[in-house]
Amino acid sequence: MQTIHLTYPVTDAGSFPRQVLAIGDFDGVHLGHREVIQRAVDTAKRLNVASSIMTFHPHPRQVLGHTKYVQVLSPFSAKTGLIEQMGVDTTYIVTFDPAFMQVTPQQFVEQMLIPMNVEEVIVGFDFTFGYKGEGNPDMLCELAKGRFAVEIVRAFHKEGAKVSSTRIREHLLLGDARQAAALLGRPHRITGEVVHGEARGRTIGFPTANISLSEPFVVPAKGVYAVKVLLDGTVYNGVMNIGVKPTFNQDEVVPTIEVHILDFDGTIYGKRISVDVVDYIRAERKFASVDELIAQIRRDADTGRTILSSL
Repeated sequence: MQTIHLTYPVTDAGSFPRQVLAIGDFDGVHLGHREVIQRAVDTAKRLNVASSIMTFHPHPRQVLGHTKYVQVLSPFSAKTGLIEQMGVDTTYIVTFDPAFMQVTPQQFVEQMLIPMNVEEVIVGFDFTFGYKGEGNPDMLCELAKGRFAVEIVRAFHKEGAKVSSTRIREHLLLGDARQAAALLGRPHRITGEVVHGEARGRTIGFPTANISLSEPFVVPAKGVYAVKVLLDGTVYNGVMNIGVKPTFNQDEVVPTIEVHILDFDGTIYGKRISVDVVDYIRAERKFASVDELIAQIRRDADTGRTILSSL
């Protein structure tokens, strides 16, 4: 897949092939997003033209909210990787900055889409564009008349409810990793570097990898989870704790992310690690003694093995 960075307005109109373009933020590349992207791929094949995606960077919320920290389901590199897996020819990354925020819907169509030689544009039912989100799918259809076709993809429902990035975030923040995975079409993944921690896990027989996140991922609710761990190209089973370790730290308020990799013994400080959050095991709690904690960790490991062996 080719990746091309664009700024407004598009000036090199002659450099674009005939193409079908799907537009959206696509955070998480969830089942609803995949429906939009797949329509673009299928339509492009039918028309014998290129398939392409337009997305935006940095995240619009980051520019609108003037903050560097916007929790996302799939950071930029992960998002483009997921899109590539669907067979898209080109991803266009539009610089979303204060100047782009001022672009009207008409300007977006005339100075962005038309120069890109689009045969058809595909958007979700809730797509907005232009200054203050004034543009919607109906307006896009009006502005596109006689210029290019528009397809509006209806809401994608799973178990009677609309699939959305907001809904997935809500499930994760409630600890419902299994339901989040059902809407994503895969488990929620977080990635980071293994860093030095307090090494308490090793002293009690359960060494953990302390993870410093590489991107502002949505972090699930505090608790213990069954996880799949990707390390050096190998997938391991594991149990992850998100929390403040109240048995040891009574005053700690900033949660940490620790993963005990089952049946693994090695030094992995400084390594990149990805964790797929499969299912919730239990809430974080304070134990009366270290022995009580150790007994519970053993039960958590057994529960994790049972959950992961059924996949």
